[in-house]
Formats: sequence, structure tokens, C-alpha cells
Amino acid sequence: MQIRELAVPDSYVLDLVPHGDSRGRFTEWYRADVLAAETGFGLTLAQANHSVSARGVLRGVHFALVPPGQAKYVYCPAGKVLDVIVDIRADSPTFGVHDSVLLDSEQPRAVYLAEGLGHAFVSLADHSSVTYLVSSGYSPGREFGINPMDPALDLPWPTDVEFELSAKDTAAPTLAEAREQGLLPTMAECTARYAELRAR
Repeated sequence: MQIRELAVPDSYVLDLVPHGDSRGRFTEWYRADVLAAETGFGLTLAQANHSVSARGVLRGVHFALVPPGQAKYVYCPAGKVLDVIVDIRADSPTFGVHDSVLLDSEQPRAVYLAEGLGHAFVSLADHSSVTYLVSSGYSPGREFGINPMDPALDLPWPTDVEFELSAKDTAAPTLAEAREQGLLPTMAECTARYAELRAR
């Protein structure tokens, strides 16, 4: 397993090593020690989520208020998705910067994003399966979204896909609107949260 930081600080891609023979394939898709060695703190597992999406389904850009926020470890065991991470931390030096990773079950990878970052993905194949390990449970009053079609974000969505979004994601504010409304986590809040986690 190899890990490297993405263009959005505090987010990482993990290249996984599948082991296969005539019986099939085995993959270690999560290693707490590898993640902790790179980030300085492990993922506190509070909930595990699983979604299955038709081609073109776009979910996000989602985030949770900090503290506690919601770190995510994302893996695609079947199908293919384009996973996108956005720095939505107000006052971050990389505010508005995004990076993307192709998560493909044929070439296993995982993505980790720390608390305070925005997350979205689009399914590139029918029945794409995505599993998320998250650091805090579902809390509807603390979870928000940014419109994934915000032209200012200019996210790298494919041009050969007909998108399907939830009503909530379609109605979500732009990044600028969310900032004006005071919805975004601040870099100071996130930095304090990361320091707290490292001190545990």
C-alpha cells in the first residue's frame, strides 16, 4: 500500500496492492497504521456507509461542520467512480482548490479526506459501489453541501455523462454563497481539530 498527499492538503490517495490467483483476488483496502503514520492520527471509526449508484449519479459536494467534522475513507469495491475532494476551509491557503482520483475496482485505490474538506463523486458505471468509513455519525443539522455544478469551482466532471443529482444537491449553494452564509468550516477550526486528534 502506497500513500501520497493530494493537491488539497490533508487529503490522500492510497494505491492498494491486490493479490490474485485462480480463485480470485484479495485486497487490504484499509490499514490504520499506514494512514496514521502519514497523517499523525488515525481514523476514529464511528460509522460505515455503502452506496450503489447508476452511471451518471453525482453525489456531493458534502461536508460537516467542525468540530467534530467528518473524515472519510472512501473505497470502490465494484464499478468505477471519479472521486473529488475540495478545500472548502475558509481562510485556507488552498481555498477552492480541488483534486480528483479515479476509484476503479479493477485497479484498487482508496481516498482519505480529513475533517473540514468537501467530498463528491460521480459514478462512471452502472451499479458502482462505494464504501465509506467515517469518523462521526450522521447528524443532519451539521451536514451541508455545495452545488457540484458551481462554475467557479470548475470541477472535472466528465463531458460524456448525463448527470443525476438529488434535489438537495441541486439546490445547494455555490461555494461563494456558502461562505457568505457562514456555513463553511474555518481553517482555524480544522487546524485545532487536527491538533486535538494528534494529541490523543
